[in-house]
Amino acid sequence: MASNEQEIRLEREIDSKLSQNSGDRCFWWEGNWYSKADFSRLTDKVAASLRGMGFTKGQRIIVLMANCPAFPALSLAAWRIGGSVVPLNTKAGILSLVSTLELIEPYAVVMSESVCDEIGAALNEKGFGCVSCDPMGNLRISGDPKLLRQSPILTPDVSVLFTTSGTTGLPKAVPLSHGNIYHNCMGMLDTIIPIEPGDVFLNVMPNFHTVGYTIANIMPLMIDAAQAIVPAFMPPSQCVRAIVEAEVNVMFVVPAVISYLLSAIERGEAPKNLFDRYKIIITGGDRLSDYLHDTALRVTGMDVVEGYGLTETSPAIALNRDYASHRRGTVGQFLKSCEWRLKSDSGADSDTNEGVLWVRGPSVAAGYFRAPEITAERFVDGWFNTGDYVKVEDGYLTILDRVTDIIIVGGFNVYPQEVELVLAEHTGVKTAIVVGIKSHMSGEVPKAFVLKDTGSTVTERELVNYCKERMAHYKVPRKIEFVDEFPLSPTGKILRRVLREREKL
Repeated sequence: MASNEQEIRLEREIDSKLSQNSGDRCFWWEGNWYSKADFSRLTDKVAASLRGMGFTKGQRIIVLMANCPAFPALSLAAWRIGGSVVPLNTKAGILSLVSTLELIEPYAVVMSESVCDEIGAALNEKGFGCVSCDPMGNLRISGDPKLLRQSPILTPDVSVLFTTSGTTGLPKAVPLSHGNIYHNCMGMLDTIIPIEPGDVFLNVMPNFHTVGYTIANIMPLMIDAAQAIVPAFMPPSQCVRAIVEAEVNVMFVVPAVISYLLSAIERGEAPKNLFDRYKIIITGGDRLSDYLHDTALRVTGMDVVEGYGLTETSPAIALNRDYASHRRGTVGQFLKSCEWRLKSDSGADSDTNEGVLWVRGPSVAAGYFRAPEITAERFVDGWFNTGDYVKVEDGYLTILDRVTDIIIVGGFNVYPQEVELVLAEHTGVKTAIVVGIKSHMSGEVPKAFVLKDTGSTVTERELVNYCKERMAHYKVPRKIEFVDEFPLSPTGKILRRVLREREKL
């Protein structure tokens, strides 16, 4: 184990694992197993290609690819060179991508061939260099090679940047160090009792999601486990195939994935014994409903346990350790390396077992990328404000409410202000307010309350289609309600809480 933060380099830790028992299984892909030696050769090839294109220490590459063997190889290759990776959603939309690229200033945008065909030319026109990459790591410059940028250098300690839209609708990024990722992986291994070397993880969560990136891609490489790589969860049949053929026995996913798999079993599209081999199934990113708990037990005889974390914490903060100590309704116990404290809304230390959760530790990021004002709001003297109102009893953590307005759709964060800005750009919309409403399948979905502009005849269908063209599918409002006015506070502030409560009636 690395002795201190300054010495921790993920590529060294992973390479040491790959050099041991190089004939062992490393990853399953499209029906075939590949060894650790295969993955080392794949990473060597990708690293040589990046160097040949001019990628150097301190640079960043954007990655727009579905899950495939090339993705973890790109990360490891970039780290060997001293650079960083920035995984993004391939369906984010060109406008969102360009604003993020302007913030990140990448050396290049590495994308799958299909994504390159779709948006490569448009990104070239915006001045960004593009590189296509197939699933097995064959890289090729697409368009003008002069667009590959020698962008501002960052410290090589930054391993990955995760981006999201902030409360203003503008992109923000969380830079995680090699030490952040390392300590989180080791902390999870130390916390979750059933996990051990040789296990097979399901790698199906999108790699731009912290669970997909850290836990499904990197953690198996760190702990000498294997992974079954699935490009995407939909359709569920390819996920079912991977679970059966690769003999998967560990799964970290959002509740929506569990819901789809259980439905597939009930419809006869997956074997009833699909989960029989599993040691543990852990969900995070959203609250696990009693319905899913009960359905899992009824359909498979196996329960699902919960964990909790955020992008800024790399991600895990707390986990249920195993089934024997699992407490239903909680997200488990804190990782040993995670310090925590509870505060009141006023910022004072809470004198009860409830309050806003603040955490610090080696897995917590230092702040946001090029955003000192936002950093100052959430990071204070090494402590990070999670924005979640929680209760702690007997060491077990329960999430009671979110202090922020974030909507969580199938485990993915949606900031209402981002959706509102898109809707407000439509000529027929005067004001739009977006809130989260309950969904049986994905936990929550966005709903928009819209005040039309004078004389506007815009319809719900038009606005939904307008949003679909401009943002990722999970951010698009599932419902739009036209209103004549909004509930206001005495100071004139629109009361989102009242709109949310209206949905419960």
